[in-house]
Amino acid sequence: MNAHEIDYRIEGTEMQFVEIELDPGESVIAEAGSMMMMDQNIAMETIFGDGSDQGKGVMGKLFGAGKRLLTGESLFMTLFTNRGQGKERVNFASPYPGRILPMDLSELNGKLICQKDAFLCAAKGVSIGIDFQRKLGTGFFGGEGFIMQKIEGDGMAFVHAGGTICERVLSPGELIRVDTGCLVAMTQDIDYDIEFVKGVKTALFGGEGLFFATLRGPGRVWIQSLPFSRLADRVLSASRPGSRKE
Repeated sequence: MNAHEIDYRIEGTEMQFVEIELDPGESVIAEAGSMMMMDQNIAMETIFGDGSDQGKGVMGKLFGAGKRLLTGESLFMTLFTNRGQGKERVNFASPYPGRILPMDLSELNGKLICQKDAFLCAAKGVSIGIDFQRKLGTGFFGGEGFIMQKIEGDGMAFVHAGGTICERVLSPGELIRVDTGCLVAMTQDIDYDIEFVKGVKTALFGGEGLFFATLRGPGRVWIQSLPFSRLADRVLSASRPGSRKE
C-alpha cells in the first residue's frame, strides 16, 4: 500500500468523532481545525498540500495544492505523526450534527468523489484534489457550489455529512435526481451532471433551488438529509429581528 495503514473507531451518535490509532511512524492528514485531542507522542505540523506528492518537484506540489483553492479550502493541511515507540491515538470531531463515514479507497477502486466540504481526515498517502467537470457550467453554476472533491489512493479516508445518511446502490442505467446540497459522495462509476429545474414557477417559487444533480448508475451514492447550508439558513433566518415568535 502507498497510504499508511491505520486503525480506527467511530464514537457517538449525532455528534460523532473518529479515533485513529497510529503505529510508530504512521501519519494521518486532516483539514485544519478538525482535531479534537491527541496523545502526547503525536507530532503535529502544517504541510503544503496533502503530503501525497513526495516525489514531485516544487511546481508539482504547488499545482496539487493550488487546486484546493478552487474548492474554497486552504493550501495547507495538518499532518499528525506518531513519534513514539508504541501505539498513539488522535481524534477528529465532526463540525456539525451528522455522521462520519469511513471509506476504504482500496474497496472503491481507488477513488471517491465527494462534496467540497465533506472531507474530514485520511491516512497519509491519500490524495485530495478536485474533480473537473466536462461542462464549465456544471462546476460554476450548480446551486450549492457544485465543484466536487476527489479522494484518491488505497488507504482509509473519512468524510462527514449532516443529518441522516442514505446510501443508494444504483444499477446500470438507473437514474435519480438529488438536491445538490444533499449529495455527499459517490463512486467514480457514477455518471453525474447538473440539471436546471424546468418551469418558471418551479424555479422561482418552489423553494428547492434552481439546480439538482442527476446521478446515473452503476455505482454507490451517499445522500445527506441535512446539508449544512440548510441548517445555516434556518439559523440565520431565526436570528433576524422580528423573526422570533412570542
